[in-house]
Amino acid sequence: MSADLSVFELAYECLRCSDPSQKCDAVRRLAGQMDQGALGLTPTPDIDPLEHPGRPARPRLVAPKDVAHRKLSSAQGRAAFIHAIAHIEFNAINLALDAMYRFQDLPREYYLDWSRVALEESQHFLMLRERLAQVGCDYGQFNAHNGLWEMAVKTRDDLVARMALVPRVLEARGLDVTPGMIRKLQGHGDRKTAEILEIILEQEIGHVAIGSRWFRYACKRQDLVPEPTFKMLLEKYYTGRVQKPLHLEARRRAGFRESELDALQNS
Repeated sequence: MSADLSVFELAYECLRCSDPSQKCDAVRRLAGQMDQGALGLTPTPDIDPLEHPGRPARPRLVAPKDVAHRKLSSAQGRAAFIHAIAHIEFNAINLALDAMYRFQDLPREYYLDWSRVALEESQHFLMLRERLAQVGCDYGQFNAHNGLWEMAVKTRDDLVARMALVPRVLEARGLDVTPGMIRKLQGHGDRKTAEILEIILEQEIGHVAIGSRWFRYACKRQDLVPEPTFKMLLEKYYTGRVQKPLHLEARRRAGFRESELDALQNS
């Protein structure tokens, strides 16, 4: 292992990269070096608050209410929908990288987990960008919002909150809604996009499960009880209501316990 190569320095370089293709290439190299055990865990002297990660000039970021309506019955609506999912996946790359860079006192397995998440999120983004090209669009063509990264900023000083709220609330929402999206796309004859979402759904279950595992690790480290802590953090940070219905089986596979699911169902 080379003492000259730090996972934190490389994760930061990936985070700062603005070009989507270059970012995905950098993430692939980072994940490969992590798998090979080629990166050290020497902390950086200072951690950048990083209000804004690397992203291209477009899409233009707007309030959620100003994002294009995504009616799947039209070709333009399906293109806007694919773009919205691609934007989520691009943000998810940065979220996984930030989870690596931001919290620098954890076991090597933590950084292996999140480097693999970053890699899979980059693969999701590239699949969706290719699909956008097939329908005559590219990433950046539609407006988008910044809700996922805003939660990362809110939780940047608290590993427990980060693991609770980004993977187990915001990203877990995808487990609930994606099966319905797949059915609608199939109903409108867009089997190619539906097949991409099927791949994403299966891998996102694993990503949320990683969040669940490290959330419980972080709670144990601070002598916190996970279930009431999760409920408290949800009430503190998450201003919206948890939308129903929940995909209970997917959430169970992703590490949610019955008491947590009951609390979410009754919220």
